[in-house]
Amino acid sequence: MLPQEQINLYIAEQPEWQRKMLVRLRQLIHSVDEDITEAWKWNSPHFEHDGIMIGLHGFKSFVSVWFHKGALLKDTHKLFDKPEKDEDKGIRKVKFHEGDAINEKAFMDLVKQAVKVNQSGAKLGDAKPARKALLVPPELENCLKKDEEAWGNWEKFNYTHKKEYVEWIVDAKQDETRKRRIAQALEMIREGVGKQDKHKV
Repeated sequence: MLPQEQINLYIAEQPEWQRKMLVRLRQLIHSVDEDITEAWKWNSPHFEHDGIMIGLHGFKSFVSVWFHKGALLKDTHKLFDKPEKDEDKGIRKVKFHEGDAINEKAFMDLVKQAVKVNQSGAKLGDAKPARKALLVPPELENCLKKDEEAWGNWEKFNYTHKKEYVEWIVDAKQDETRKRRIAQALEMIREGVGKQDKHKV
């Protein structure tokens, strides 16, 4: 059986309000790009464009739309549900309950983005959360800036190397310990070695 026929049968078997919802969602998805194709996966309708993109599923009390690379999309209209803890990190879902209206413009915008993401070949790994900005203790920064060689090396260090030094200094309980660690750090940074590299020697 062709995917289209399986999807037709699947939609026909749903309660009336879900049938109407699924038919409209299907129309909206296709209206975004004529190259979107249908597939039957995991016992539910799916839509592809340069790879899997969207899935539809009728549950007991709602219709769910799965955006397989939802984590890479900008949900400006806040259509996505909060991801569940055990959920695939990339998937984002839009849920429709009986009586809900579809924000068609916002929904189609997500579909357009999903097409672009697949066309670009972007992987879900590209959606890693941004790293927290590293807060360098002012005393360390001042010492580094006064020492041209140390500052040059510090600027070349990667995030992890910098973080190791910052955490080591911040962890010092006593003022004296902190000052001593800053002096030691300065010496090591001037030599161009990371905090952990010193232990490997």
